[in-house]
Amino acid sequence: MTRTWEITDTTDAARARITTARLATAYGVPPLERARLVASLGAQLRLCLTKGGTWRLTLETGTASRATPEAGEGVLHAVLTPSRDAAAAGQPPWRVTVPCPEAFATADADASVDDPAALAEALLGADEDTALVLDRLSEQEDLVVFHREELHQTNQGVVALHAELDAAGRAQREAFAAERKARTEAENARRRLTFLADASAVLTASLDHHEIVRRLPELLVPEYAASVDVWLFEQEGERPGPAHPAAAVVAARTGRPQYAAAHPGGLPGVDDQPPSALAPQRPLLCIPLPTRQAPLGVVTLSPPGERWDPDDAVMVIELTRRASTAIDHAQRYQHNRDIAETLQRALLTELPAPPGLGLAARYLPATHGLNIGGDWYDAFRQPDGGVIAVVGDVTGHGLRAAVMMSQLRTALRAYAVDGGSPGRLLTRLHTFLHHLQPDLFATAVIARFHPDDPTLTWAAAGHPPPVLRTPDGRVQTLDAKPGAMLGIPLKQEIADHTVPLAPGSTLALYTDGLVERRARGIDPGIARLAETLGSFGSAELEADLEGSADGILRPLLSDSERDDDVCLLLCHLRGSG
Repeated sequence: MTRTWEITDTTDAARARITTARLATAYGVPPLERARLVASLGAQLRLCLTKGGTWRLTLETGTASRATPEAGEGVLHAVLTPSRDAAAAGQPPWRVTVPCPEAFATADADASVDDPAALAEALLGADEDTALVLDRLSEQEDLVVFHREELHQTNQGVVALHAELDAAGRAQREAFAAERKARTEAENARRRLTFLADASAVLTASLDHHEIVRRLPELLVPEYAASVDVWLFEQEGERPGPAHPAAAVVAARTGRPQYAAAHPGGLPGVDDQPPSALAPQRPLLCIPLPTRQAPLGVVTLSPPGERWDPDDAVMVIELTRRASTAIDHAQRYQHNRDIAETLQRALLTELPAPPGLGLAARYLPATHGLNIGGDWYDAFRQPDGGVIAVVGDVTGHGLRAAVMMSQLRTALRAYAVDGGSPGRLLTRLHTFLHHLQPDLFATAVIARFHPDDPTLTWAAAGHPPPVLRTPDGRVQTLDAKPGAMLGIPLKQEIADHTVPLAPGSTLALYTDGLVERRARGIDPGIARLAETLGSFGSAELEADLEGSADGILRPLLSDSERDDDVCLLLCHLRGSG
């Protein structure tokens, strides 16, 4: 069905609009779509009347395109085109399409709009459509209000969430800052503890107090101090003189650390003092070197920067205390070492000069550690004209070993006056030591020379074997079965051994400090001694036995420090010529 109207004025436009509304109602166009159609048509008709001329409105019903979702349903097409005389001639037509499910129903759509009743009915229908649209708009407004309220609450929730996130962020940043601070403090504490442990190991490794005093500034400068001055009291009761800061005098007198500066240092366990007159612009920390009796001295330090970190100051004070302990131990060690060495050297006798027999002895104390006092040598004549040569080693070190060595030496000389072979003498020494000092042991080797006997008699008790060089340059180790150590809780009879002895022969008696090395044991050292002794000629030994003794020591002791005392006794039987 097709309907056409010519529109030239307002009346025509009103009739066309009313008729369109009635037809849309008759064809079942939904109220909302119908209201949109009528409103859109009215607006377009006002534009046409403004432009003037004649316009043609065409309404046509038909079937929707198959491409649309409503394919097969009825539709109502509205087309508004200008006539040729219109001002908008040539302008594209206005078109709109609305669905009409009842497009083919027989409705009285041809009623004239001139009839007042029809006009009233059309207006009422338009009002109903408008009311329906208003209801729908009211519903939409309520929905918009609901969504606006929901959006407002959502916004408030988002704002609250942002506030919580911001608070959580601040808390997290504070936690990270606290963690970084704790990690930094822990790292600094670990650094200080590591330094304290390493520095303490360096200071306690030496038994020379002068070395300890020299190393202390090297350890502290420049990280923990700009300068370090160590002042030791050389004599008991001596105190710093005027050349030292006043704070050092107070530290020596009170035994407490003192801090001299223009402003208080706030250091734990440290007393504050006025600035030093010797260095008024430089803070000074004066730390006493404490011992159980009295301070050994005072260490005066200046800070590496403007002032000390309190934790660094505590660490420096602790290191100074450990240095004081190390210095005190080193001084006591040196004192005991000097006493033991002096005593031992006083107890070592001068060698006799029997006819036909050359003797040369060397005694060297250990280079470090209190290892002095156990090694000894002796040589003396017996009443029958024989000569006893002995080298021994008392277990233990220090003064006690030195005293025990002197008692063994005296006992051996006393037993030898009554005569007796080396084995018999060692047996009597064994009994003597076992009853006198049950917890001390010793080793010894004794050789007996007699001008009327062309043999060497010797015996050993737990001692390294003698080494004999014959006149033809051959060297042999006298390792026949020795006795056990002297003093062990065992009854024993130590046997004698003999070996032919020709003029020009040289016998080497020694202690284990000459041949034993921790990394290699004792056997390689004995082999080196035999090789070194064999390298000397008979003429050289005959002419300079003392020089030969030094020549034996040099290669054997040059490869390491002496961990133990060293004794060497060379006995050379001179040639007949």
